[in-house]
Amino acid sequence: GKMSECLLKALLNCKTFEELEHVSAPYKTGSKGTKAQRAKQLGLEGAAKTLLENPGELNLLSYIRPNVKGLSALQDIETGVQHILADMIAKDKDTLDFIRKLCQNRYICIQSSLAKVSSKKVNEKDVDKFQLYQNFSCNIRNIQHHQILAINRGENLKILTVKVNISDGIKNEFCRWCIQNRWRPRGFARPELMKILHNSLDDSFKRLIYPLLCREFRAKLTSDAEKESVMMFGRNLRQLLLTSPVPGRTLMGVDPGYKHGCKLAIISPTSQILHTDVVYLHCGQGFREAEKIKRLLLNFNCSTVVIGNGTACRETEAYFADLIMKNYFAPLDVVYCIVSEAGASIYSVSPEANKEMPGLDPNLRSAVSIARRVQDPLAELVKIEPKHIGVGMYQHDVSQTLLKATLDSVVEECVSFVGVDINICSEVLLRHIAGLNANRAKNIIEWREKNGPFINREQLKKVKGLGPKSFQQCAGFIRINQDYIRTFCSSQQAESAGQVQGVAVTSSAGVEVTDEKQGKKKCKTAVNVVLKPNPLDQTCIHPESYDIAMRFLSFIKGTLHDIGKPEMEQKINSFLEKEGIEKIAESLQTTVHTLQVIIDGLSQPESFDFRTDFDKPDFKRSIVCLEDLQVGTVLTGKVENATLFGIFVDIGVGKSGLIPIRSVTEAKLSKTKKRRSLGLGPGERVEVQVLNIDIPRSRITLDLIRV
Repeated sequence: GKMSECLLKALLNCKTFEELEHVSAPYKTGSKGTKAQRAKQLGLEGAAKTLLENPGELNLLSYIRPNVKGLSALQDIETGVQHILADMIAKDKDTLDFIRKLCQNRYICIQSSLAKVSSKKVNEKDVDKFQLYQNFSCNIRNIQHHQILAINRGENLKILTVKVNISDGIKNEFCRWCIQNRWRPRGFARPELMKILHNSLDDSFKRLIYPLLCREFRAKLTSDAEKESVMMFGRNLRQLLLTSPVPGRTLMGVDPGYKHGCKLAIISPTSQILHTDVVYLHCGQGFREAEKIKRLLLNFNCSTVVIGNGTACRETEAYFADLIMKNYFAPLDVVYCIVSEAGASIYSVSPEANKEMPGLDPNLRSAVSIARRVQDPLAELVKIEPKHIGVGMYQHDVSQTLLKATLDSVVEECVSFVGVDINICSEVLLRHIAGLNANRAKNIIEWREKNGPFINREQLKKVKGLGPKSFQQCAGFIRINQDYIRTFCSSQQAESAGQVQGVAVTSSAGVEVTDEKQGKKKCKTAVNVVLKPNPLDQTCIHPESYDIAMRFLSFIKGTLHDIGKPEMEQKINSFLEKEGIEKIAESLQTTVHTLQVIIDGLSQPESFDFRTDFDKPDFKRSIVCLEDLQVGTVLTGKVENATLFGIFVDIGVGKSGLIPIRSVTEAKLSKTKKRRSLGLGPGERVEVQVLNIDIPRSRITLDLIRV
């Protein structure tokens, strides 16, 4: 009922959410109405329009009504007309376009200062964090993304007051344009009417247009900063998830603590929990507990200790470093590394952790998670909500919808790139494969528990809820370890031979299947797969390309059993040199890209993992203190986190050093980094030089020498 032609036009002309809010605010439930609306209700809209269209005929005295509030005096009528005109000006498309264009070429700054009335709950430590922004001013075109996020956080905590400063010069030029062009009366206007128009322009700019511009500027700055922050988080997360695993080792995970002790967990090379315990290293019992730790390490032949970086980490590191220096664990050559335990405590009390480690104390689950983060970072970190992994910047302040969408896509990309071993992976890991979701992942695990391991990819078609489309999407990312299957098949061969019934049909890839019709029309045809493995299932080659792969093998006179062997690589290379990849692709009626994927899949060794090319965790035997550092010292460290203002590097002294972003130049990056247009990310090894040490504040400034 409130929609008018004028309002509809104003709504259709809105370009931003802030402008839409600006136009629709008076019509929201509970709104008392604007000053302009109240003036219109008094019947002054006609007077405002007459002032612009035919000012010579306007007689404001005729609107006086002595007994009506708002119309009892000439000044009240002038004020009402002014409010209506101000509202018209502030919602006019051409006027807003002009002021926005005017602001584009002028100096506009954002300013922050210490709030005069700070909340009593705000403590001094929080105030100190915003010391840089307590008297801050910067051009909105030059301000950095991290500065915007810091200012916003300070404002939300009631520590800072923020305002956008638009100069009087912009306002004066705007008012001059309005009087001379857009809002110039059509005819002669008496001085008292021109005064009303001038007052309307001042009122419109100060009360309506300026606040709208401020909201728009800040919304744009915040939106850009949030997008950049989320992109940075995505890059960091990708780098962290693709950290090189440390397979084939028995590991001891240590979740450090004081009063409640250090929680220990020993896990096997296949991530099985072998033993859990609690030791009290920092309560005067360190010597007695050392014997227990030594016994555990010797019993399980474990020579790698993984320490979480939480409370008591530094003391626990010093404890182990001291024992290692004394050769206490001989004959074992024990090394240790520090790993981030961000999110471990949250995961340890989650339903997933309870399902995976039933009956185990949540504190001990954290120690298991810490060890597994080194053994297979991707498999462990996907269990934790990405924003809790701790490699972002202001991740709790940005749009959670945007953050979740971006991080979920990064996790899916990483899991799909690496691939998963369908017979040993967790349900959580499966969820992140393209084409699968929580329900399908659950059904795959249930099928595996009920029927035993998957022998080949074709068996996935038997899983409930996994149709042709889902199979097409996920099959290329799922791996079946041939060693595991050979062991399983040899033990089950006799039993399997007696159970398999039906007519076998051999596909071109050598997989035997039997078709069995279902009673109902709507049910999809079930596929019974004979226990015969297909070596192509261990590769990145999609089942749709198996026929092409088999024809390519016949071209080079190779067999499926040669996959991943040096002989296969030699045959492929000599054939490529002779024929050329384009010609081969044409004869196979496929694309060069598909053929390259097939070549990679056939050449790569069994259980190939491209993450092994990346840096592994930094294993140490001794400890260095902050006090040992000197300006000019050159060190090797690992990137812990990358932000928009700098790179945090773990140099092994208990506190991360900061490389300011200005020091990260293209000349210092590797060719790979330049080519990929990537900055530094978590896990990368860098060589740095100490520029400054602030011991009281535990701050270290570094310069990047090379990656």
